[in-house]
Amino acid sequence: MPSAIGVVEFTSVARGIFTADQMVKVSDVEIVTASSSCPGKYIAIVHGDVAAVQDSVKTGERIAEEYFVDSMIIPNVSPEVFPAITGTTTPERIQALGVMESFSIATMILAADAALKAANVEAIELRLGNGLGGKAFFTLTGNVAAVEASIEAGRAIAEEKGLLVNAEIIPSPSERFIPCLF
Repeated sequence: MPSAIGVVEFTSVARGIFTADQMVKVSDVEIVTASSSCPGKYIAIVHGDVAAVQDSVKTGERIAEEYFVDSMIIPNVSPEVFPAITGTTTPERIQALGVMESFSIATMILAADAALKAANVEAIELRLGNGLGGKAFFTLTGNVAAVEASIEAGRAIAEEKGLLVNAEIIPSPSERFIPCLF
């Protein structure tokens, strides 16, 4: 499994597509996703070894020029981040539920990684921009204390960047609501 993940966000879909192509040409990285997101933005997410991801993101930032929104690199990303991005997580049981929301896709990935590393929790979903007006959110589950610690760790990242929309903890979500999470 790749050890690093990198993200570059753009305000132009055309520049995002052009730049994502350049990002994979300059470094030995794989694309996790490269797609448009709301409202008319584009995101390129790559993974690979740390040096390759750093080179790729640096190239993306440079080529983005005035279309640059945000970027980030996580050298030792939590392995749970990848399935959460692709929506392939299905926790066996939903205990307490934590939800974080950010104005930035890149910031939400950073916050989700911090949350996953802070306590024994399971990722549910890391939704990136589509149908959200360019925002992103992350849901996770675990016991109440673990969810509280995780949300606090993620919240600190998003608040530090000034991009936190909100964070909520539901200690005991309704069984009638849980199917809405998937």
